[in-house]
Amino acid sequence: MNKPELVFAPVRTDAAALALYGALFKACFPMTDKFTPRYLEWLYVDNPDGKAVGYDAWDGERLAAHYVCIPARAWVEGRDVPVLLSLNTATHPDYQGKGLFTKLASMTFEAGASQGFDGVYGVANANSTPGFVRKLGFQLVRPLEARIGVGGLRHGRKAPAAGLSFERSWSAAALQWRCANPHNPVFMRPGAGKLRFHAAASGNKLPAYAELDAADAVLPARPGPLLSPLRLFIGLAPDASSNYWNYASIPMSLRPSPLNLIYRSFVPRVAALDPSRIAFSFLDFDAY
Repeated sequence: MNKPELVFAPVRTDAAALALYGALFKACFPMTDKFTPRYLEWLYVDNPDGKAVGYDAWDGERLAAHYVCIPARAWVEGRDVPVLLSLNTATHPDYQGKGLFTKLASMTFEAGASQGFDGVYGVANANSTPGFVRKLGFQLVRPLEARIGVGGLRHGRKAPAAGLSFERSWSAAALQWRCANPHNPVFMRPGAGKLRFHAAASGNKLPAYAELDAADAVLPARPGPLLSPLRLFIGLAPDASSNYWNYASIPMSLRPSPLNLIYRSFVPRVAALDPSRIAFSFLDFDAY
């Protein structure tokens, strides 16, 4: 008797489904403890920019694979538009090597385009970047800077967001949600016209650091623990205003996994992003 074919269906966000997703992540990534029901509810359900978009592969009642993007807003070539952030993917060890990730991702992007999203962005490591580019049509926009330094970022006055090729558009509600990550909270201190964000360090990690213009959002301070003078910047600044004199680049040989910003447009008006006009930080993806 032939084995039944896998069934593909949109992701669900009810408690039972979140528990199944957590079990799949545990089977695939046994050394990772962040995929708790509370974390997945925060990520998939509580996001003020919208619920998760993605697809599952089912073998009867058994979850074979899962892929999810979450909605966000970004300035993309002069427009404040809805986009997707490519995030969680997992294929059960019994079903790996069957191309399920590519299938689920393609279905997710088709659904995202039909729902009015302008495109999808993500951060991929050196191993996964070629697959995103060759199989899924992503642009490798630019490798992210990884720098260690002290004090605030010394970038000059950047162009208005509308003049950039890509920058996340953070509402106060979205920033409050981002800071409330139950796995690793983000703390914020206002000062000198900036909102200064840092994620608590864990293990051997340095605290990740980012800044936004205070005029871009108004939200209550979340001071948290004392901010370390030694900080990690992971991201990009526009070439016209970038200045890293107080942040030294981490040599590639010392980076656990060099990271790349990738993007795929769903609309004809944006063929590709301009790598020289990108503003990006740890706030904009899931490294912390």
